[in-house]
Amino acid sequence: MRVFLETERLLLRQFTDADVDDLFALYDDPEVMRYLNGGKPADRAEIEKHDLPAFLGYYERFPGYGFWAAIEKSSSTFLGWFHFRPLRGHHSDDPELGYRLNRSSWGRGYATEGSLALLEKGFTELGVQRVWAGTMAVNLGSRRVMEKIGMRHIRTYHEDFDDPIAGTEEGEVEYAITLDEWRAQARRV
Repeated sequence: MRVFLETERLLLRQFTDADVDDLFALYDDPEVMRYLNGGKPADRAEIEKHDLPAFLGYYERFPGYGFWAAIEKSSSTFLGWFHFRPLRGHHSDDPELGYRLNRSSWGRGYATEGSLALLEKGFTELGVQRVWAGTMAVNLGSRRVMEKIGMRHIRTYHEDFDDPIAGTEEGEVEYAITLDEWRAQARRV
């Protein structure tokens, strides 16, 4: 197991082919996927042939970036994942932060804990200048995490979707934190 990052309660490690069942269970939970695809059932074959290979490909193409399986240290339970990655059209010093966690882990501070650790690693080890995150405007839980880790609301915008889900009409939001903002926040703590 290649551990990327360790926090008080979490191990963030590289994915392996053996994680397909855990990913399927995560993606097959309608509440987990509510703000992503409206809660539609997952397609195990798509996860196995598309999603997981894409996760694995990040490690070689973008060292230090990618998708990380979140494991609870005390129980070795798969909680979900975090990503920290440059998107097409963005520089590697401007990565996106994201997370998708099992419903059983919601409200326990794992998203905040993992996100803070990724911010620190990005700003102190990877030369990151800014980190951003996005979600649907109506996804208040995810927005609260972004605010807790010091990100500020940058914009609300609307996209056109072929198959819009409930809440799309409220738009999408982008949050971000710069290296200077992160440093100032770290000094206050």
